[in-house]
Amino acid sequence: MRRWARRMKRRIRVLVAILQDRQTPWYERLLAGVVVAYAASPIDLIPDFIPVLGYLDDLILIPLGVWLVFAVTPQAVRVRAARRVVSGQAGGAGRHGRVGAIAVVAIWIVAGAWFVTLLIGMA
Repeated sequence: MRRWARRMKRRIRVLVAILQDRQTPWYERLLAGVVVAYAASPIDLIPDFIPVLGYLDDLILIPLGVWLVFAVTPQAVRVRAARRVVSGQAGGAGRHGRVGAIAVVAIWIVAGAWFVTLLIGMA
């Protein structure tokens, strides 16, 4: 299980490198960004405190998202991104990491506001 988790963490880093690659089309960047944001987000679709189901979404949704991004990304971009991760040239630290964190928080705030307005509209 630990080996699987390390492999998944490395694949998430490859997704970050795919996001940074200028040859990656915008729609693939968007998909990779959603997967990375969900993987890094402290807020889950199903909260972790719910027995079994709480961790099931992490065990299914994140690997499914990684697989989907890898399936639609051209092999040349994937290979280049993986090489950058192995050589230590890719990552989400620094300014990009802060921008990503701000984006994740902003997305959750907008989604929460939308949900609240939806609930208010139903009342």
